[in-house]
Amino acid sequence: MRIGELAGIAGITTRAVRHYHRIGLLPEPPRQPNGYREYSLRDAVELARIRRLTELGLSLDEVKDVLVDDAGKDLVEILTELDADLARQEESIRQRRARLRQLLEQAEQTGRLPAEAPISPELAALFTDMARASARLPGPEPAMAARERELLALLETGSPGGDGGWLDAMVRSLSAGPEAMRRAYEVYAQLDELAEAAEDDPRVERTARAIVDSIPDEAAQSMAIPDDGAVGEDGGFADAFFADFAPAQAAAVRRAIELLRERAR
Repeated sequence: MRIGELAGIAGITTRAVRHYHRIGLLPEPPRQPNGYREYSLRDAVELARIRRLTELGLSLDEVKDVLVDDAGKDLVEILTELDADLARQEESIRQRRARLRQLLEQAEQTGRLPAEAPISPELAALFTDMARASARLPGPEPAMAARERELLALLETGSPGGDGGWLDAMVRSLSAGPEAMRRAYEVYAQLDELAEAAEDDPRVERTARAIVDSIPDEAAQSMAIPDDGAVGEDGGFADAFFADFAPAQAAAVRRAIELLRERAR
């Protein structure tokens, strides 16, 4: 039989058959004097088995291993591994669907999802509180508040279930009540005022102390603040973090970190 008939019997495409030839999965018969390749019933049987194995979820490399061992010993091992892998995928899908349900419930309760979504329910609740606090302001929301949300979402993503103790403490402190949120928005407003200021502006020190006063001891103790050396000059994330601020804003944050270091001593 020709390649088209072979592919039709196995229920696959001729392109797939040629691919199996190229990777050595299915032997390629020699051409006949008429220039065509003739396939046997054995080729059709092997091709059908390849299809059944791939439909189970085996990779083509795994299928090749199975076909090499006529006794089928490797097949049992591979199917056992495949079953375990499918179980892991099922658990992952279950967790993802549970997360999706949370997001849909958040959207149903609030009528929207935060711009930073998807985020944890705890962070979403905090951002909802921030939206309420912003709505009570006489003017527009401070730009620094939006930047804070982006940073919190970034840090949460970088430490899912990991060393996020200080992040949890910060979230709890901001969620402690209207007074905590009011202080936070005062700090955001002060940082916004430094957007066009010089680094030696006297408001830098005042803003730095306001930042420190807004951070509870629990959160400060959880922060990995270096014992010595210049703050934010160790490259990598620190460079990118401070580069995102205006010079006076960066100076205020650096000074706040120095004050937190002193408070921890």
